[in-house]
Amino acid sequence: MNREATASVPIDDDESIASVFAKRVAATPAKVAYGEFDAETKQWRSRTWEEVAALAGRVAAALAAEGLAPGDRVAIMLRNCVEWVAFDIGAYRAGLVVVPLYVEDRPENFGYILGDAGVKVLLVGGEEHWKRIGEVRDLVSGLQRIVTLKPVGEAGDPRVVAWTQWLDSGAQTNPHAGDQRRGGHDLATIVYTSGTTGKPKGVMLSHQNMLQNVKAALAVYDVYPGDLFLSFLPLSHMFERTVGCYLTMVAGSQVTFARSIQQLSEDFITVRPTIIVSVPRIFERLYAAIQASLESSPPAKRRMFELAHRTGWRVFEWRQGRAGFKPQFLLWPLLKPLVADKLLARLGGRVRLCISGGAALSASISHAFIGLGVPICQGYGLTEAAPIVSANTIERNEPASIGMPLPGVEVRLGDNSVLQARGPNVMLGYWGNPEATARVKDAEGWLDTGDQAKWKDGFLYITGRIKEILVLGNGEKVPPVDMELAILLDPLFEQVMVIGEGQPYLTALVVLNAAEAAKLGAVDEKLATGRIAGLIKGFPGYAQIRRVAIVDEKWTVENGLLTPTLKLRRAQVLERHRDRIEALYKGRRP
Repeated sequence: MNREATASVPIDDDESIASVFAKRVAATPAKVAYGEFDAETKQWRSRTWEEVAALAGRVAAALAAEGLAPGDRVAIMLRNCVEWVAFDIGAYRAGLVVVPLYVEDRPENFGYILGDAGVKVLLVGGEEHWKRIGEVRDLVSGLQRIVTLKPVGEAGDPRVVAWTQWLDSGAQTNPHAGDQRRGGHDLATIVYTSGTTGKPKGVMLSHQNMLQNVKAALAVYDVYPGDLFLSFLPLSHMFERTVGCYLTMVAGSQVTFARSIQQLSEDFITVRPTIIVSVPRIFERLYAAIQASLESSPPAKRRMFELAHRTGWRVFEWRQGRAGFKPQFLLWPLLKPLVADKLLARLGGRVRLCISGGAALSASISHAFIGLGVPICQGYGLTEAAPIVSANTIERNEPASIGMPLPGVEVRLGDNSVLQARGPNVMLGYWGNPEATARVKDAEGWLDTGDQAKWKDGFLYITGRIKEILVLGNGEKVPPVDMELAILLDPLFEQVMVIGEGQPYLTALVVLNAAEAAKLGAVDEKLATGRIAGLIKGFPGYAQIRRVAIVDEKWTVENGLLTPTLKLRRAQVLERHRDRIEALYKGRRP
């Protein structure tokens, strides 16, 4: 990789994302900005900054032709692509507010969001999305235009227009219209939280909320123009949007959009990224694949893997200043090419930084990857903070922690050790919901994250989530997410939810990995309970799972049991499997 000096464009205190984008285009117009796979030609193609700017200009003109006023809302429901970015920037140039939508979300959810935000123009992918909009036609009556990236069949709706036709009509009306940029502290986007309970809330973020978060992140991570990001988290997720879109824009790095999660392993090898922005689930899947491969490997290969992992981890701890030098480290130059480099090759062979966020990454998994030379830095954030609050760095990395606050972000521990944050990245509030805003953001600007935390040796650690702590009938408190992460280390378990609120003991619902279950033959609930017991033996005695129910139906976004960010909708899972849960406790109360 060409690690030329950082060449970030400056971020002024009152400018918008559109003006920062204009600086980037002026600085490196002919440099490749984005890459993506062309399904028609079966080739990867690239777009320069000036090409993306030209497309964004056409979007701005087309939006102006719709007669929208500054501050009106427009929405995007696309998979990651250049058009997503161009529509986003074009909307900012036109002084509009962007509402991102998850393409996999349920129709009633995005229908509610479109109505709640008062969206005027919606950009969707094509026929599939248009049909799903039709399921909630009564909720989207306020839309005045629906633009489809790919042509649809007979729409039967005068509001529907194809992307190319829409762009052309905007240029014919006034090719120079749409330059209505707003100030940096004006509302830029409304990002609806997934909502594990109740209706989603619209987080209002200004241009400066996001740009100041980018500026703080670039103060702790060196990102170069020669870096290449592989983008696979949806741009509707604030983590990907801030880091994988706006940060790369400021730094001048290239982003290549992955084809799909299913093809991600191939794309890693083809694209060969240098920086990966991910949620833990990607690392969990890779770890499970490695473990499954080792199970069928000769004992000597398994021992070599364990030796490399343990040695690499101890070398990491020594380099972090937390352990002394050991003669065993002399083996690392031999073990690295034999074992560790093969894992890096699965990621393309050039990765120098992985940033994990969005959920907690299991300590066991981070130890394994870091021990094998994959530089994972875990961070912490939430949509309401645009989103990053804290992060580990290459130089100071304690994998079990969420790192240290970003520059300019203040943190403190409130009542019940709840983590609170304040800074230029904290949201303006919730759209149309001042009561909900007042519950999480006080008059001094402190944001209540809902997560419990502690300080140790200069690092922050999440110790639990107020709303997700299970209180057993005897008063003992259990953090279910920690136990679920431990259980998911076993590739047999695809999904798990620990249960026990108000009960005398813990139980669990599990969804099995079909391929792993087939290897074992018949997997009954007794066998599953025994395997889980071995995985959680390090937890306190009261935090043991007595009984397990195996459920056949996977929990998905489509059946309403996962949020679009793949978090469990616990209340809905409990309701769906109420009878199974009652059976777990029937006649078994000690």
